Amino acid sequence: MLDNAAKESRRSKELDVKKAKVRAAKERKKLGVLGRRQGTARELGLWGFDESQAKFALFLPLHRLWLGYMSELLNLPQPSSGPPRAPSGAAMHPKLLKADFHGSIVTVYQSKNTAILGISGIVIHETEGTFKVVTKENKLKVLPKRNSIFTFALPVYSILPPTHDPAAPLPLPIAEPGEGLETVLDGPHVQLELHGNQFCFRSADRAGRKFKAKESIEL
Repeated sequence: MLDNAAKESRRSKELDVKKAKVRAAKERKKLGVLGRRQGTARELGLWGFDESQAKFALFLPLHRLWLGYMSELLNLPQPSSGPPRAPSGAAMHPKLLKADFHGSIVTVYQSKNTAILGISGIVIHETEGTFKVVTKENKLKVLPKRNSIFTFALPVYSILPPTHDPAAPLPLPIAEPGEGLETVLDGPHVQLELHGNQFCFRSADRAGRKFKAKESIEL
C-alpha cells in the first residue's frame, strides 16, 4: 500500500517497450536480410516489375539482343555460308553454362508441377531458383527450376551483319514500321534441353563457377 504507484507504472512501461523491441527483432530475423531494411523494392535496389507492362511485344527487342549475343558468343556462321548445321556440342555447352539467359525463350518441357507444363515465354528475370517469363498471352509467369526440364532454342545462323566488329557493342534491334521483330522460332534453329535441378544458380554465379558432369535423373 505504501509503494510508489507512479514508479511501478513507469517500470511496467519500460518493460512493455523492451518486450515490443524483442518481438520486432524476432520478426525481422524471420524475414532475413530484407527484414532489416525498410523501403520499396526500387529504393532498396531490388528487382521489381509492374505486371501492367507484361507485354510480349515489349520484350521482343530484348530477345533479339539475346540472339545477337548468342551469335557472337557461339561464333555462329552467316546465312550465306551454306546449308544449316547444328553447332558443335563440345564447344557450345561450356559457353551456354556460363551464358546469360535474359531474353531467351524457354518452354517447360517436363515438370512435377503439371500446372506449368507447356508454358513458354521470354525470360525477363532469372533468380537462383526461378525463371520469370512473359508469355505470348501477355502474362507474367514464375517458373521454378527445381524438378523441371526446360527447352530453349538457338539460331543456326548469326543474326549479326558480316561487318560486325566483336569489339563494338551489339547493334540495337529496331522493327520496321508496321512490322514486328521475329523470334528464334521463326527461322532455322536447334532445340536444347535445360535441367533445372542442375541449373539452380544465379547467372552472375554461373559465370565464375566450375561445373562437373552429373547424371541426369528422369523426373
